[in-house]
Parts: sequence; C-alpha cells; structure tokens
Amino acid sequence: MTSDSRDPSRLRSNFEEGTSRWAVRRAQWRALGLTDEDMAKPKIAVVNTSSEMAICFSHLDAIAEKAKQAIRDAGGLPFEIRTAAPSDFIISGGRGATYILPTRDLIANDIEVQVEGAQLDGMLMLTSCDKTVPGQLMAAARQDIPTLMVICGYQASGEIDGEHVDIEEVFLHAGYHAQGNTSFDRLKEMSEQAIRSPGVCSGMGTANSMHSVTEGLGMCLPGAAPVAANSERMWDYVARSGARIVDMVWEDLRPRHIMTEGAFRNAARVDLAQAGSINCIKHLQSIAVEAGVDIDMWKVFDEEGARTPVLTAVRPIGPLSIEEFDAAGGAQGTMKRLEAVLDTDVLTVTGQTLGETLRDVVIHDDNAIRPVDDPWGDKPAIVILKGTLAPEAGVVKIGLRTPDRKLQFRGPAKVYDGSAEAEAALLAGEITPGDVVVLRGQGVRGGPGMGGASRLVFAVEGRGMGPDVAIVTDGQLSGLVNKGLVVGEVQPEWAEGGPIALVQDGDMIAIDVEAKTLDLEVAEDELARRREAFRPPEPTQDSGWLSIYERTVQPLSRGATLMTDARRGNG
Repeated sequence: MTSDSRDPSRLRSNFEEGTSRWAVRRAQWRALGLTDEDMAKPKIAVVNTSSEMAICFSHLDAIAEKAKQAIRDAGGLPFEIRTAAPSDFIISGGRGATYILPTRDLIANDIEVQVEGAQLDGMLMLTSCDKTVPGQLMAAARQDIPTLMVICGYQASGEIDGEHVDIEEVFLHAGYHAQGNTSFDRLKEMSEQAIRSPGVCSGMGTANSMHSVTEGLGMCLPGAAPVAANSERMWDYVARSGARIVDMVWEDLRPRHIMTEGAFRNAARVDLAQAGSINCIKHLQSIAVEAGVDIDMWKVFDEEGARTPVLTAVRPIGPLSIEEFDAAGGAQGTMKRLEAVLDTDVLTVTGQTLGETLRDVVIHDDNAIRPVDDPWGDKPAIVILKGTLAPEAGVVKIGLRTPDRKLQFRGPAKVYDGSAEAEAALLAGEITPGDVVVLRGQGVRGGPGMGGASRLVFAVEGRGMGPDVAIVTDGQLSGLVNKGLVVGEVQPEWAEGGPIALVQDGDMIAIDVEAKTLDLEVAEDELARRREAFRPPEPTQDSGWLSIYERTVQPLSRGATLMTDARRGNG
C-alpha cells in the first residue's frame, strides 16, 4: 500500500486536462450538475442490486441514498450503479431455475463494465441475497480497486399460532404439499406469514452464511454480519462504510491486500463453525480464482472441518434464531472464539489486522456462541466425500449429529435426469426405502447453471422417507439440512463425463460419511465399457446469457467461473 496522500492527481479517475476523455466526461458531468471541485474527488461506485420483484432487495434504494451522502460528507463523489438482482425464490421460475448461479457471474461482469470502463476509484457494495455477495466479491477481486462490502441485513420472520415460520420453511413445506403431507390452506397461510420485513432469509442459509464469510475475509466493517435489515445498527454501518471507503481510496487499500490465502482459510473456518451453507465453498473458490489465490477450497473445508467445532446452532440446523446469534456477537463472536486457530495477521478493510479488530470483542451469550471446548458439535457439519463415484468431490451437509442420524447408506441406484421426472416417480411409488436416488444433469454445464436439487430432497421428506432414501446429485442444494443422506455437487459432473454419468438403475452405491467416501460398486471393466459409450452433451442453449454461460463455464473446481477456452486449458 502507498501512504495516505490526498493528491487528486493520484486518482486514476482524474484524466489529463485537455484530452478528449477529460473533455467529453466533463461535458457529461457538468450537465449532471457536478462542479470542477466535485470532479477532482475520489469517485466511488455505489453498487446497488435494488429490485421491486424481491423483498430481500426492496430496501436497498434507501440504503444507497444514505451511503452516497456519507461518501459526500467524507469528501468523495458517489455514483450509484445497478446490477441484476437474483432472488432464488423469484428468478427460479424460468428454464428450470438455471438462471440463479449464472447471475452471480453476470453481476461480476456488469460491475466490471461500469466501474472499469469509467475508471472509478473505489466501490461500495450493497450486498443482500446470496448470489449478490460472491458476484460483488468476484468483481472486487478481479478489478482490485479499494472495495468495501455493506451487509444490508436479514428479514424478520413470522409466526403461526405461536410457532416460528420463515421463507425456508415455506420452501420445505411446498415439497411436503406436493407429496400430499401439507394442506394447501396451511401452505398458503405460511406464505402469508413467513416474511415481515425487507432483507435476506432469516436462517443460516447461503445469504447469512456469505455475509459471515465476507466478515471472515475481512471485506466488511467488523461486527457487520449478521445485522437486522433497517435496524439502527445497520444504518450506522452504512454511514461508517460510506466514510471508510473514501479513506481506503486514499490509502490504496485494495482487495488483494486483504483477500489472501490466510483470509480464505479464515472464511472457511467461520462457515464451518457456524454450520453454514455448502454453497460458500464454490463461491469462495470463485473469488479466490478472481483474486489470483492458488487454493483448493474443497481441500480447505476438508482439512479445517476436521478441527473446527460447531459453535452455534442457528435455524435450520439448531434451535437458535438469527437474532439470538446476532445479539451474542455474530460472525465476529465466532471469530473471537476461533482466534487461536485463525490467521490474525491478515489485513481487514479497517487497515488493521484481524487480531487488532478482535482484541476487545466480547461475546454476550455463551450458549448462542459456545466456547471451543464446549461446542454444539465436535464433528464437522460439512463433510467432503471422495470415491469412485466422486473422484474430485461431493459435499454432505450434516449439521448437528444425533445418535439416530444415518452416516452410512448402501443401496441400489434409481437414476433420473431431472427433478420433475424424479418427483413423478416418487409420487407414483417407484422410489422406495433403501434406494439411492441419483439426480444428474444438474451441474454447472449440465443445467446449465445448477438449477438445484432441493425440491426433490424436500419432496422425499414430504413423502416421509427422508431417513430411508439417500440422494446423490451433481446439482446444488439449499442451506436447509435434511433428515437423510444427501450428497450434492458431485464432481466431475454428468456433462463432463464423470462417473455419475455412467450410473445405471440397480447399480449399488455406498455412502460413508465417517470414512468420507462415495463409491459406485461397479467393476472397472464395465465402467470402461460405459465410459466408451458416453457422448458429451451438445450445448442446450443456442442464444442468450445461458448459452454464453454453458460454453464458457469452468468446473466447480475452478469455482464455476467463466473463462475463455485458452484459460480453461490453463486451469
């Protein structure tokens, strides 16, 4: 980093006077009412994913106004820019829900176009629903200009007859309803009561997990995650973040100074200790790829999972509310408990080391965030499996282990190439206890874009067979924990010709969480015969964004980032 010299000539946004770039931009900005004094200031992109289609983004316009005023008060010049606003529950309607993950990369590219094209000096990211967080962090890592993430908060959930209900439970019970085990009237009532304020889903799903991971990376102000949307504390963080990003520009404190290998390991430890979302693995991998950090996040989660106890138990894995976790100290409290095993020398957006930011942290509830020697669970909540069916990786979200929880499963395969097909078979009674349901063609290329397998998982539970049927898929899963064994994100995926593409009905599959294995019990000569007969699928999309995604996406091992064919070969 350079010293904090506030000479406007240092700013990349200040073009040489008299040049065509200077002249035409000055004409545009004078017409917007900006003065020459304004145009000499640090120019900050306020990245806003506001949308009228989803409650998780509905409060961001007001936050943007507060953030812009804080930037002005600190001597900066804010420019609000907009990107796509992907809500899993809204844009899942089209093309088999395959737009969700690809929108992450669309956000990163959209930010690059606007910020790099305009040569702005810094970015303040208003981060909300779960794909906006990694998309924004990917852009920050790629462009490497001073960037600060603003956590915009979780929503208030509701009650029915004194019992908690939230959006994830609506999703879960929709699966139950499809199998005849939740009435339409009950599902309708749940959908009316589940959400009572703006913000992201209130459990420790992907959104709140990624907010915590952001704090683990050092990319938001300390103590910012989680926070209740529109709370006094959230507004305070917005104001302080707006002031801080201006200082970061003058200090030249950039994302690649902060997001080092040590920071990525810290982020993994936070997610593991909070039994957070498995989706954080691929998102962290994508951010690391953009940051130029050579790290295998599946290996990191495997290594750190063996020595990271579960310190909190926020819904859906345990009884705690997100509000209780927040009040106890949130992600910063988790990091304080883990302080002895974290890399505390890494920098944060404050300009201080992580150790310095944790020095005076106090945990306010020893049950909500337990000490490492008295955890909620001493076994990893997230387990990476490997074996003949998953030579690279497969992921299991166990949550808190109970004596009756099955950790081994062996049974015959029932193979399906789509969720609708599998759900119809379930309803028809073709899937029975003891089966291993293989749902394939759901990966980043096969989807394209990982439409998700959770609908099938919830349908199996709704049928009352959660503990008795295992599911193996190359698709992604919700942050919810199921009762049975579900292995997601199997690599290599079907479209890459991985072993999951070779499974046939009746093949025996063995899952062992303790041994961390996932095996297809078929002789190698038979697999070789099937492998020779396999033909890679032709692209399914002939135009549009999904067509671009399908042709350029790299495997999960590279974070499902988008690269040219040349870079794919070097990966």
